[in-house]
Amino acid sequence: MSPKRLEDMYDAVIVGAGAAGLSAALGLLRSPEIAELKEQGVDPKILVVSKLQPLRSHTGSAEGGIAASLGNVESDDWHWHYYDTIKGGDWLVDQDAAKLLAEYAPQTVINLERQGVAFSRTEDGHIAQRRFGGHTREFGGAPVKRAAYAADRIGHQILHALWQQCVAAGVEFAEEWYVTDLVLADDGKQAAGIVAFDTHTGKIQAIHARNVLLATGGAGRLFHTTSNSWDLTGDGMALTLAAGLQLEDIEFVQFHPTGLAHTGILLSEAARAEGGILRNADGEPFMERYAPEHKDLAARDVVSRSIMAEIDAGRGVADPKDPDGPKDCVWLDMTDIDPERMKEVLPQVVETIEQYANLDPAKDLVPIKPTAHYTMGGIPITTNGEVYRWTDDAVQIVDGLFAAGECSCVSVHGANRLGGNSLLDACLFGTRAGQTMATRIAENPVGSPMADDSADDMLTTAADHAAESRKSELDELLAGQADDVDGGSTANPYQLMAQLGSVMEQALAVRCTAQTIDTALVQLNSDIKPVSDILRAHDKTAAFNQEVTAIWEVRHLIELAEAMLHASESRQESRGSLQRLDFPERDDEHFLAHSLVADAGPVSFKPVHITDYPPKKREY
Repeated sequence: MSPKRLEDMYDAVIVGAGAAGLSAALGLLRSPEIAELKEQGVDPKILVVSKLQPLRSHTGSAEGGIAASLGNVESDDWHWHYYDTIKGGDWLVDQDAAKLLAEYAPQTVINLERQGVAFSRTEDGHIAQRRFGGHTREFGGAPVKRAAYAADRIGHQILHALWQQCVAAGVEFAEEWYVTDLVLADDGKQAAGIVAFDTHTGKIQAIHARNVLLATGGAGRLFHTTSNSWDLTGDGMALTLAAGLQLEDIEFVQFHPTGLAHTGILLSEAARAEGGILRNADGEPFMERYAPEHKDLAARDVVSRSIMAEIDAGRGVADPKDPDGPKDCVWLDMTDIDPERMKEVLPQVVETIEQYANLDPAKDLVPIKPTAHYTMGGIPITTNGEVYRWTDDAVQIVDGLFAAGECSCVSVHGANRLGGNSLLDACLFGTRAGQTMATRIAENPVGSPMADDSADDMLTTAADHAAESRKSELDELLAGQADDVDGGSTANPYQLMAQLGSVMEQALAVRCTAQTIDTALVQLNSDIKPVSDILRAHDKTAAFNQEVTAIWEVRHLIELAEAMLHASESRQESRGSLQRLDFPERDDEHFLAHSLVADAGPVSFKPVHITDYPPKKREY
């Protein structure tokens, strides 16, 4: 699906069509301001641009649940959810944002139900809920059932429901268009639009817009072992860096504890919520030693570190598919779960294990290891989704630029995200960003006879100039000019992406040191960047040339990798998902602060917004 024609100017362009992008589109279109404009005969010009068909967005792979203190199964309170989120993030959470997340979570879930999400049900017909790691009653007490679920396919349900609502609302999509540039004007103070590559025609297009929202997802492809889809290449974050803006807390990458051995495919936390137990080579349920109260349902960073500690201590196991291979896994034991219950509430987990491991989880132990899963950091935003710079110890909003979902950082996750909070973040803050855009649009809509378009020439010129530069680069990529350069004719982006993934995994996976970080930076600059610079497409046709987009993707990943390594190097402490073996303790005196890294220059820090819960020791 492509737009019939590109408008001369859009009120808003949304980049990304997962839960955050679709929620933003619906939040915008269903706002009172837009309804009033339509009554006046003004129909705002909105476009959603996605490098995928929307139903292939990574939201669809989310399995376990969406967190909300509905209290349908056990007594719950949003204040407890609020506290758990702060503690789960190792006190690097902005508490004003976390408060919004927890307080509005129940209504967010109810709204999703009203939009068509088919949640699993209790016997009396309420939305069913299950336990997830780190979610408790009474401010850190016993575990509580807070994750609303749809078997183990909640993301699939949410994505389809939101997409259907967008189609019904008449949202215009540009599908399989790859965004190459975020364009700013007025010395970077104002969003001007984007530049995109239409993969169907092979043409570069300037898309002019007064408002731009980035909702491009995470960057799991930075790592060799990841639960993320092939397409999560950190595009929005890299576009932001290239535009001269900052990323916040990008050093914090969550490795989900239970990735299926040597595939990275996610086995949902729901498997442990339903009774699955982690065991080492001796058959010991080892989480009792690391998290005596919450055991296998401790926070994800705690569980992943514990798994790696067991492997490092020689108590790991080999993948049964490679019995003579490295003992770099532990067992997930699901044999105590009733087989019928397992098929009912964990169908995707069962299917994944059967298809990719050739095992029966009702009878067999399943080999697992941590897999790169989620980026806690990203583009810094306010609770209304507005992107900002941190300059001279103050927030400076970039006019008309927004972000939402995993590519953003409103800092509700801090140093470690709790399970169930990701979909909630995307849906809630995506909606809020859309509503904020609606307010801006209502003040000066493109289609109004009274609209002030005096600034549009500046925006159009900036976007057109960026498009011309990108067209020149595309011509170069298709010309094969690097064939005479040593290695240019054989270099390809897919091999380079795999090499980068191995470098980053060795540097940062679960634990790191200054030495592993420095080694990765050397490899990045000496081995990877030079090859990236000479990459050219082997087919000279632009249309449907996936190698062209892969070249841009790997360059985005390289830019993001460098930022992540520098941020990790600057944070000389262990907190949440970042375990520095050379700085094993949390250091609130020096590093209770958000990191900010730009494309060039030193890493800076800004204060954490603490209102209700001062930092204390984190135990599970």
